[in-house]
Amino acid sequence: MIIIDEVAARRLVSPADAIDAMDMAFREVSRDQARNYPVVRERLLPGPNVYGIKAGADLAIGLLGLKIGGYWTENRGRGLTNHQSTTVLTDPETGCPSALVSSNHLTGVRTAAACAIGIRELAREDARTLGLIGTGGQARHHIDAALLVRRFDRVLVANRDRARAEAFARTLDSTVPVEVVAVEEAARNADALITLTTAREPVVRADWIRPGTHISAMGADTVGKQELDADLLLRASVWVDDWAQASALGECQHAAKRGLTREAIRGTLCDVLDGKAVRRTRDDEITVFDSTGMAIQDLMIAAWAVRKAEAAGDGAVHRVDLARDLA
Repeated sequence: MIIIDEVAARRLVSPADAIDAMDMAFREVSRDQARNYPVVRERLLPGPNVYGIKAGADLAIGLLGLKIGGYWTENRGRGLTNHQSTTVLTDPETGCPSALVSSNHLTGVRTAAACAIGIRELAREDARTLGLIGTGGQARHHIDAALLVRRFDRVLVANRDRARAEAFARTLDSTVPVEVVAVEEAARNADALITLTTAREPVVRADWIRPGTHISAMGADTVGKQELDADLLLRASVWVDDWAQASALGECQHAAKRGLTREAIRGTLCDVLDGKAVRRTRDDEITVFDSTGMAIQDLMIAAWAVRKAEAAGDGAVHRVDLARDLA
């Protein structure tokens, strides 16, 4: 079994790599090659921490495995990132574990890559202002990825705690001007808006969003989470990564209670990439990509890291023969 630690994972997988890997993962889902198994995603009551398991397979390309991890709200004070996760890849022929991959960085870049693909495929061609609401550990990844797929002229950064937004902005070395603004200002002025919070009630109101805006809603991935006013989804053109997950864990869970159905949305981003679903049809459409994150994304990005490590003979990659030890 190959073991890839966090330092190696950061070195091995770039934002551009992640976009290529997510593009492939989405297409595999559309072609019915990949399977995402039911998600376990639970709050660790009585506290606010969240723990989850995402498992899946793409036997056509030899992928089988799971990612474990979640969100620990107090980790920043411990010198750790709040998001913690690890991916285990399994040999589909034998059931033996083939790789153990630290996935904090990989989760960040794969989430950002999915967001960027949503912007690339669904935002207006003349979108020039990028807005970001939420400045946690994944925020930098999202800006980096979005700038790889579109030529934005400015970036608007917002957080409900303005001091945190200002501290985040000071860490950026973007070639595009970055402005710290209020949440409402970011929502009203962005051509492409990323929401990346842990909110459990809307932070973006429907009447703040102009016609023609694209929104990549990346924060809601657990029952009860919500970033967008449900009215916004009911009047927007909506795409998801996976309807079952989106309607149970994502932004669509709230709109579904008010009548949003699988038939009412435009389709999946997976099908957009494979030519089976339409993109935006008008410049004045409000478009929403509701992303909950699929197991196949985690498996694909972990396998990408493994392949690059093997090709490079990376010295930070460790090997353990668990099958021999267990025989």
